[in-house]
Amino acid sequence: MSAHHRVATGSGLLLVVVAVLACAAPARASTIVGRNATGVKLTVDGRGFAAVSFREGGVERHVLAWGASNAAVKFKLDYAGGRGAFHRQAWKSMQSCPLYDGPPLAWVTAACKAPDGTYWAVQSWQRMLPNQGYAPLSASQGSWELHLSHWTGALPALEVYLDWIYAGKFAHLFGRYTYLGKPVHGFRSSATGVPLDPYERNIYLDTFGSAYGKGWRRENSFLAHRPNGNFCYGFLSRKSYYDSTTRPAGVGARYRATAIGPGVAPDVFWTGEALVSYDAVYEARMNQLSDQIAGSDRGCRQH
Repeated sequence: MSAHHRVATGSGLLLVVVAVLACAAPARASTIVGRNATGVKLTVDGRGFAAVSFREGGVERHVLAWGASNAAVKFKLDYAGGRGAFHRQAWKSMQSCPLYDGPPLAWVTAACKAPDGTYWAVQSWQRMLPNQGYAPLSASQGSWELHLSHWTGALPALEVYLDWIYAGKFAHLFGRYTYLGKPVHGFRSSATGVPLDPYERNIYLDTFGSAYGKGWRRENSFLAHRPNGNFCYGFLSRKSYYDSTTRPAGVGARYRATAIGPGVAPDVFWTGEALVSYDAVYEARMNQLSDQIAGSDRGCRQH
């Protein structure tokens, strides 16, 4: 996966950079502020500032963030806690994290409702896990990224539906990704779904209790398509992405999906139980819905 993503929400483009930068620098998206962090603490004030404090690799870190909310494209970040931007330890003057009363969040480590009525949150999850049920092949693939977001109002919407394809032969998943009613998608990708511009958004799909083994495993990651922000995925056996073997279909008892939020909105999550047995009436209804969501996207019109 690329460390850079780009998102479109209907009429505009949202530039997203998830690389960790030093001192005072612009950052974009639900922004990665650390990895494998412990002792995470979030504090806020009423002037649009937040501080994330944690330990990473045995080092104490304090990240100061300000300057963006919702679909705005840039946080300003100071990884020196305020010394780089303001020549003082600004994080030390921010001591509170008022009670969070916003919409439920997944992967949440800390969340606050600031005195100005806006919400801040820190979420942590393993975005870079290898596909096809493999255990992490490197330290970076197994890392728990720490994502910071700031918003008001509704969360981005990740709609996911389960059905079958090819007359019930294979399990299938489809849906769409939107924010405030507008589709979230990028503009350039390879034939295999690798992002080629920084606006793309992947849907990260995990499977539970599958042929890969016990517990949750990363099944695959795939793009939200343009122009509708829709996506689809069939559970098929596939040639391994990493060696010469063929991997089994990752059909599980349960599934979950996560997507990085557009702008500086939070990352969003879905989970659901697998379908038990083929139902022709239900399948006909899902085929109609999937065609409606896919619209002109011929890549997501399998039945």
